[in-house]
Amino acid sequence: MAQPSLRRSSRSDGLFKALADPSRRKILRLLSNGDLPLNQIEQRFRMSRPAVIKHIRVLKECRLVRVRKAGRETIHQLNPRPFRLLRDWASHFDAFWDRGFQNLKEQVESDPRDPSGSGRNCILTKGR
Repeated sequence: MAQPSLRRSSRSDGLFKALADPSRRKILRLLSNGDLPLNQIEQRFRMSRPAVIKHIRVLKECRLVRVRKAGRETIHQLNPRPFRLLRDWASHFDAFWDRGFQNLKEQVESDPRDPSGSGRNCILTKGR
């Protein structure tokens, strides 16, 4: 049996592959506004019905989309759970962005005439 971290890694690889396609991202955006039957999804694309079905199949295999029956229609809905895995992966880079913004803030707030960089005067904030 694969270790949990390996399963999570292969699952996130599948999610990223599914999200790499612009048509699949568009389907997800549509479903983020509410559940839709196939015919309403396919109306928004310039591709064949089988092509739309193929994209939805990929999204279902990654569990990004769920289906439920409503009478004779199959309703497609966004499954938010796998997005947590993507959010967790992306949150790893929060510290990188925080450091970058902190460095930018310090650079902008420093006085270019103060070699120590401790000054708070900034050319951008002087009464222009």
